[in-house]
Amino acid sequence: MRNAILTLALAGAAAGTAFGAPAKNTVTNTVTSTGDDALVVATDAYRWVGDTLYQDEFKAWAVSPEEIHSTYKGRPGYFMPVEQTWRRKNDLRSYPVLREPNPLLQAVYNMGLDEMVNAVEPDTTLRTGKEWAGVWTRDVSYSIILSMAALQPEASMISLMKKVNKEGQIIQDTGSGGAWPVSTDRMVWTLAAWEIYKVTGDRKWLERVYPIIVRSIYKDARTIVSDRGLVKGETSFIDWREQSYPKWMQTADISQSEAMGTNVLYAAALGAASQMAAELRKKSEALEFGKASADMASAIDRTFWMPDKGYYGMYTYGRDCKILNPRAETLGESLAILYDVAPADRQKSISQNNPHTPYGPGIFYPQIADMPNYHNNALWPFVASYWALAQAKAGNEKGTLEGIGSVVRPAALFATNKENFNLDNGDYFTELNSSNMLWSLSGNLALTNRILFGIHFEKDGLLIKPFVPQALAGQRSLDNFPYRGGRLNITVDGYGANVKSLTVNGKSYPADKVIPADVLKNGANISVEMDSRPIPEMKVNNVANLKAPLTPMAWLDNDGTATDGKPLMNELRWNPIEYIGEYIVLRDGREVGRTHTTSWPAAEEGEWQVIGVAGDGTQGFASEPRSNRARAAVQPGAEKTVMSSKEVSYPAKDGVKGYHGAGFAELDHGSAPLEFPIDLDEGVYTIAFRYANGNGPVNTENKCAVRSLSVDGVDAGTVVMPQRGVGNWDDWGMSNTVRISVPAGRHVVKLEYDSDDENMNLATNHALVDEMVVERVSDSSEK
Repeated sequence: MRNAILTLALAGAAAGTAFGAPAKNTVTNTVTSTGDDALVVATDAYRWVGDTLYQDEFKAWAVSPEEIHSTYKGRPGYFMPVEQTWRRKNDLRSYPVLREPNPLLQAVYNMGLDEMVNAVEPDTTLRTGKEWAGVWTRDVSYSIILSMAALQPEASMISLMKKVNKEGQIIQDTGSGGAWPVSTDRMVWTLAAWEIYKVTGDRKWLERVYPIIVRSIYKDARTIVSDRGLVKGETSFIDWREQSYPKWMQTADISQSEAMGTNVLYAAALGAASQMAAELRKKSEALEFGKASADMASAIDRTFWMPDKGYYGMYTYGRDCKILNPRAETLGESLAILYDVAPADRQKSISQNNPHTPYGPGIFYPQIADMPNYHNNALWPFVASYWALAQAKAGNEKGTLEGIGSVVRPAALFATNKENFNLDNGDYFTELNSSNMLWSLSGNLALTNRILFGIHFEKDGLLIKPFVPQALAGQRSLDNFPYRGGRLNITVDGYGANVKSLTVNGKSYPADKVIPADVLKNGANISVEMDSRPIPEMKVNNVANLKAPLTPMAWLDNDGTATDGKPLMNELRWNPIEYIGEYIVLRDGREVGRTHTTSWPAAEEGEWQVIGVAGDGTQGFASEPRSNRARAAVQPGAEKTVMSSKEVSYPAKDGVKGYHGAGFAELDHGSAPLEFPIDLDEGVYTIAFRYANGNGPVNTENKCAVRSLSVDGVDAGTVVMPQRGVGNWDDWGMSNTVRISVPAGRHVVKLEYDSDDENMNLATNHALVDEMVVERVSDSSEK
C-alpha cells in the first residue's frame, strides 16, 4: 500500500511550518502514519481505510499532503466532467499547517485551504462557489461560523457588511416568492457577526454590527412572529419551494409556516444579541433578548418535539389549521444541539435518532418521491459538517466518525468541495451544483479545527476541548493557527472525549477552563493529552434512504341539496395512492379517523385533508386543505356584502385577465388604502386576498408585496403577497389568511402600506388585488 510515511513540505521562513508556493528548495519533515490498513469508518456505501477511500469500483487516495487522486468516472448517462486530481496551486504559508497521522484527512484539509484561497475575491469578499459569484447572506454566514471567521476574518467582515441595506438592516437576499417575509433566515448573519467578535475581540466591530441586528429584530417582530411566539417562513437555506414542501403549497402558505430550523437559528441569534448587548453594557436589551431567546426555545420544544421519534419535526404547514411535518431536518437538529436550544436530554436523543443514510445525513428524511435531487434526496457537506460538530458535542463517537466520513468521501472522490450529492448513489449529478463551494470547504476545515483540535472561540479566550474517535487516534499538530494577532501551535495526542492534561507554553492549565485571550495574543504553544479511554457508546440511527408516499389530491363532493348560506360539500374524496397502507383523515388539523378507502363523510364545517401512510408507517404530505365553511368575496370599495357560500366570476378586461368582479386595485408605495365593508355575525373569521404579483419568479428575487391589515381601525396582522412568476399578471392566487374575531354588525377591513411592510427590494412593493375572501371559522378550530 501507499504512503507508510508522509512527507510534509515545509517552507522555512518565520512560521516555519506552512506550505509555500509550488516552488523549489523545500525542507522536509516526516510524520508516521497510524497504518495503511487502519479502518476509519465503513457504511453500506463506502469504506475509508488508512489513506484510501473506497466506493463500489472506485477509490480515492492521498498521493501526498498536497495531492489527491481519484478513479471516479461518474454515473452512466451523466455528462458533467469529473475532476480526478487535486494538487495544491496556492501559496498557503499564511495559513495553518496540519500534521496528521491519517494521510487522506490531511490532504482533504489542505484542499480546503487551497480552495479557500480561490474563494477570496479581489475586493476581499468571499465568493459563494466556482459557479456562483457574489456574496449571499446565508451562505457566507454559515461559512463564517464554521471556519471563515478564524481563517479569513477581514474578508468575513467585509462580506457581512455587503449584506446590509441602506436602511441599516440585514438583507434577506434570496428565497421563495421574493425573499422576506417568505424566507426569514437572515438572522444567521447575527451568529456570524458574533463569531467574528469571539475570534477577533474587536469591540469596534461589535459596536458597528449591534445596531444593525437590533433594527432587523424589531422589523421582524412586527411581521413574522406567530401567535405561538415562533418566527414564520421557510426552512433555512431550503429555498426552492417544491423541493421541501408539498406541491399544493403556495409561497403565501410557506410564509405562514413555522420552520424548526429557522426558529432554532433565530433563538440562537437572539441569544447572541443578548450577549452582544451585555458586552456593550446595554443591560435592559440584554435581558430583553435573553428572555426572547429562552421563550422561543420553549416554544420550539412545545411545537416541534416528537417523543415517538426522538427528534424535532421539520415545520408546521397548512392554511388556517397547521399540522406538523414529521420529517427530520438535519441542519435544524444540529443547530439545536450546538447552540443549546434543545435541552440536554433532547440533545442526546437527537444525536441517536436523527436518521443517517449510508452516504450520510440527508437534508431531511424521508425524501419526496416525485421530486428531483437538490435539497430533496440530497446530502450537502456543510450540513453534514454541522451534524458532525453536533455529534461530537453530544459525545457520539460513531456518529462523529460517520459525519466526518460523509464529508471526506465526496471531497476525496470528486477532488473538490462540491455543494451537494444524490443521497441514493452519492453522485454529484443533481439539479444544480458547483465545485469550490465556500460553505462546503468551510465545513471540511471545521471538522479538523473544531472537532479533532477542539478549538472553541469564546468572547474572552479559547476553550480547547478535542473530541477524538479512537479510529483517528494518534498525535496530530496544527501550527500557525491565527488568533488575535498571534499564531498558535496546537498538538493533540491520543484519543477520547476528555482531556487528561493541557499546557500553554509549557505551563499546566485547567482543561475545562477558557484560556484568556491575553495569554494567547502573542502566540502560544498548546499541548493537549487526551485520556485515551473508550468513549461511552451511543447509537446511530442508520437507515436506508427512504421515499415517503405521494401526496393525495383531495376534493369535496356535494349532493346538490344546499339551502341558503349552508355549505354544499358533504364528502371528502381523493385519488388512490399506490402501495399505501392506510389514510389519515384530518379536520381542522386534527385526526378524525383512518381508512383504507378513498372517501370520508365531511358534513361538518372545517378544513379537510388526508395523509397517505405506507405499510411501514411512513407518512407523506397532507393533501391541500379543502374548506366547506361559508365564505364571502368582497371587491374593494363594494357596498355592504352578506356572507354567502358562492363566489361570482366576471368577464375579463383588456390587458390583465382572470380577475373577479368589475376590476382590481393596484397597490404600490403611494397607493391609497383599500377598504372592504362587510356585514358579519359575531364570531371568528379568516380574511385573505386574491392577488397577482408578476414582479419576479416564484423561487428567488426580493419583490414580495407586504401590507398591513386592520379591522375597524385596529391592527389585525400582515398580508403577504409573494411573486408568482415574471410577468404573470394573469396568474391570480390567494394571500395568507389572517384570523379576526368580531362582534355582529358592519365592519370595515382596510389594507394599507406601513413602513414596517417594506420588503428587501425597497423600490418595488407592488401587487394587484381584486377581492377579499372571508370565511367563518368552525367551532372546533377555535378550541
